[in-house]
Amino acid sequence: MADVKYTPAPLEPPPSYETTASIPLKPSMTKGPLPRVLDLPLLSSVQGRRIILASASPRRRQLLAQIGLSNLSVIPSTVPEAFSKTLSPFEYVLQTATQKAMTVYSSQIDSPDGEPALVIAADTVVVSPRGQILEKPRSEADHIAMLKGLRDSISHKVYTAVVVMAPLSSARDPGYALESTVEETTVKFGRDISDELILSYIQGIGAVLVERIEGSFDNVVGLPLRPTLALVEKVLRDDEDVRDEFAEAEEEE
Repeated sequence: MADVKYTPAPLEPPPSYETTASIPLKPSMTKGPLPRVLDLPLLSSVQGRRIILASASPRRRQLLAQIGLSNLSVIPSTVPEAFSKTLSPFEYVLQTATQKAMTVYSSQIDSPDGEPALVIAADTVVVSPRGQILEKPRSEADHIAMLKGLRDSISHKVYTAVVVMAPLSSARDPGYALESTVEETTVKFGRDISDELILSYIQGIGAVLVERIEGSFDNVVGLPLRPTLALVEKVLRDDEDVRDEFAEAEEEE
C-alpha cells in the first residue's frame, strides 16, 4: 500500500472552524489596489454586476478576493441550520449550503438593489475520527475543548460544501442554474501542542496548530477556491448555453 502524501501546513494561523464575522480582515487584505480579475471571459462578464456571498465569514471573502471577486454583497442566510447531525457529513454540508444559497437567492431575486448575477454559499463542518459531526463552538471554553479533542485524536476531517446559483436569461423552469460540490480534507494537529498554546491561539496570539494536511488547505479555511471557481464558470456557462438555444429557436421561427 502506497504511503499517503501530506502537504505541510502553510505558515498561516490555522482555521478556527467557525465562520464568525468578528474575525477582522488583515490590513494587507483591505488596503491597496483590488486584485485583478482572472483573465476568464465568463468571470469578466459578471464584473460590475451584483455578486452575493451568502456568508458572514471574512475568510471566505478573502479567498474570493484572490480571484478578483472583491466587490461582494455580504448577505448571510438567517435560516437556522437545523438538519440532523445523523446525516452523513457529505449530505449535511450539502443540504445546509444549498439551503443557504436558495434562501438568499429567493430573498434577493426581486430586490430593489437588482437581481444578483451570482449567489455563492458554503458550509463547513469538522468531523471526528469516529465520523461524528462536531458542533460549532459556542464559547471560548467549547472552542478550547474542541481543539484539545482534535489534538488528541490521530486526525480529523473537514468537509466544505459550496453552492453557486445564477439566474437564467430565459424563463426556463426553474429560472436559475445551480451547481454544487463537496470537498474533503484530512487534518492532523501536532501531538506536542500544549494546552497553553491552544489557549494562546484562541486569544489570537498563537502559532500554527496544524502539523500537516491531506487535501486543500483553503477547504479547511472554509472555501475550496479552485472548485468554487469551476462552479462559477459552470453556472455562467449554463446561462450562456440557454441564451444560445433561445437565439437558435427564434431564428428557426
